[in-house]
Amino acid sequence: MALSSTPLRVLVVGCGNMGASHAQAYQLLTGFEIVGLVSTGPSKHALNEHLGGGYRLFQDYAAALAETRPDAVCISTYPDTHEAFALLALAAGCHVFLEKPLADTVAGAERVVAAARNAGKKVVVGYILRHHPSWQKFIEVAQGLGRPLVMRLNLNQQSHGPAWTVHRNLMQSLSPIVDCGVHYLDVMCQMSGARPVQVNAIGARLTDEIPAGQYNYGQLQIRFADGSVGWYEAGWGPMMSETAFFVKDVIGPRGCVSIVAKTAGGAGQSADVAAHTQTESLRVHYADLDDAGHFRRPDEWLDLRDEPDHQELCNREQRYFLQAIEENLDLTDHLHDAVNSLRIAFACDESVRTGLPVRL
Repeated sequence: MALSSTPLRVLVVGCGNMGASHAQAYQLLTGFEIVGLVSTGPSKHALNEHLGGGYRLFQDYAAALAETRPDAVCISTYPDTHEAFALLALAAGCHVFLEKPLADTVAGAERVVAAARNAGKKVVVGYILRHHPSWQKFIEVAQGLGRPLVMRLNLNQQSHGPAWTVHRNLMQSLSPIVDCGVHYLDVMCQMSGARPVQVNAIGARLTDEIPAGQYNYGQLQIRFADGSVGWYEAGWGPMMSETAFFVKDVIGPRGCVSIVAKTAGGAGQSADVAAHTQTESLRVHYADLDDAGHFRRPDEWLDLRDEPDHQELCNREQRYFLQAIEENLDLTDHLHDAVNSLRIAFACDESVRTGLPVRL
């Protein structure tokens, strides 16, 4: 329930997968009112029909901003527009919900953060895993495994059809280990709680359908000041393997914890956006041995009752956005973490391109 009796008037910019999910959240939740849908293509018409029709549709973002005069803007467009669109919204006095990554450069991300601070407006970045109870538990258990940690994460996507079109468009500006990797670098930073000190990364261009110099497969390795290490792997495209595409595993001196996605990890699931956030079960293994050298206790399975689907996670993100505005939450750490994970991801991108490790 909103604290204010007047709903927050939101302009939705970008009407594809994530924009459509956020728009559904605005329509569902008390406290929001959609004032317009913006896209350069036909997606706004499809979304308008899906929502029941009746919303104002716009081709041009600046014109929509001027005509609707919203309280907030939801930006779910391609990353190379994030900075410019967020700065326009903040200059117009709007709060901003912005899909990750914050911008397509670190300097651009810092400009958005500075503009939000100067305008006295809230900017919430769409780090969807931060709103998932099972991922929160995954991080909590990992934090209790001792130090150093070994963090093993990946998300390869065997995409085709519309999903491959989206991936090709994303790679006009960012690689998979930047666009997708910021989520999992953020998770690693939360798990270790230590300062990242160095990254190494490799990448490969497996198709001529992406720009020269870009790569659609990447793998990064990261070292932290406490001795913790991690790797993350991401590949996009019709050539990708669905064998071991979903690895979420953390090891420490006291044992390990793994996400076991029994359904989400199955064949044909790698390009399904909904499957990317499913956990289903956490398996916790304890390393302590008895006097005979055998494990003292069996592995523990944690099946959380609260297992939101992709749409419910978007609903929770938007509830947090509304809370941040109405309760004037301090988002300093939220934005610092968003910039930090992006800075690490771009250091990994630099390592791929130079073939050298990068100190942080």
